[in-house]
Amino acid sequence: MSAASGARRVVGRAGNSRALGTVARIGYAASGLMHLLMGYLAIRVSQHQGGESDQTGAFAQILVLPGGMIIIWITFIGLTGLAVWLVLQAALGIGSSSKKRWVRSLVSLTKGATYAALASTAMSLIVRSPTNSGASARQASGTILSLPGGQLLLVVVGLATAGIGGYFIFKGARRKFHQDITLPSGYAGTAVDVLGIAGYVAKGIAIMTLGVLLVIAAIKVDPKDASGLDGAIKALAALPFGEAILILIGVGLIAYGVYSLARARLTTL
Repeated sequence: MSAASGARRVVGRAGNSRALGTVARIGYAASGLMHLLMGYLAIRVSQHQGGESDQTGAFAQILVLPGGMIIIWITFIGLTGLAVWLVLQAALGIGSSSKKRWVRSLVSLTKGATYAALASTAMSLIVRSPTNSGASARQASGTILSLPGGQLLLVVVGLATAGIGGYFIFKGARRKFHQDITLPSGYAGTAVDVLGIAGYVAKGIAIMTLGVLLVIAAIKVDPKDASGLDGAIKALAALPFGEAILILIGVGLIAYGVYSLARARLTTL
């Protein structure tokens, strides 16, 4: 047996671990809770009640719940496990001659990085050093703009972010999320289907807005125009009929949260 095939076998056993699969399901449930709170906070912003409507704001809401710190710890463990599981799934595709397998591996790797970032946000609250997505985005944008060709690079980052948002919208509208879960029969399956469509589309619109803000920052060469997800949601509130749009986004994020909770049970591991 070659070293490469041996390593692949070890990775495969880890990826199929029941314990890791259970932790991954906890991660999906944690993501669901986070999106429920993000949707609630987005609706609060639509009513001009302030607060941060991004992941940091959602985690901060968890902290004020009874046993909030315990929930945050479970959330951190679940999100970390989910990130590890997705990275392992990406690794399982390495070396395959199937082009589609490579695409799935790339998607899994991207998702793994996203959940690792969310786990990092949860840990920042555990150690009492919360991050701010808007400040982080402005700092990162300023760093990119200071590089040679930084303006073009930030445009590319913005377009890529908008593209990810577009992918979420496409995945919801075309029901591509069916590939990730085993839909139950009857009314329960219909409910999960509707939640998935609404949730993916709403999240996609928020991410696309974030990408647009990054492109605007690049064109104006002003990092202040860049923002995190909280800034993107608040930018939607400034549009004509922004209140109604933001309420719909909030409801959609809540739908995505409920879908993620269902996915924790129904996901194909």
